[in-house]
Amino acid sequence: MARQQDNSQEGRSVRLLRVGEQVRHVLSDVLMRGDVHDDVLAAHSVSVTEVRMSPDLRHATVFVKPLLGADEAAVLKALRTNTAYLQRSVASRVNLKYAARLKFLADESFDEGGRIDALLRSPEIARDLDDGEATAPDEG
Repeated sequence: MARQQDNSQEGRSVRLLRVGEQVRHVLSDVLMRGDVHDDVLAAHSVSVTEVRMSPDLRHATVFVKPLLGADEAAVLKALRTNTAYLQRSVASRVNLKYAARLKFLADESFDEGGRIDALLRSPEIARDLDDGEATAPDEG
């Protein structure tokens, strides 16, 4: 019996998310255990926050954040230096037809969240929010 291909947008995205999570878990495990013999990576705790897979599963964009954002540039450089080892680790643990090529980027989502939080707490925005609550009709 022929296997049906799920070519819908939902089917592809679920698979990409699932494989991305598998790659994220493997990379987190390798970095947590200290399998990479690098002084910079040994000195820093690195969080792998997200992995985005390309539609053909050949490329993975890995978003990382060192603990407290310390020495982010040095950590990214160390990860990029050890990319070959990390790719081999992922290829041996995640069963894919091709070994995904890893690209490491700094995760800016925490910084963006902090910027938005600071904007919402600014006096101008707080004043506008207070005015909006004062003019809202009471529900009862």
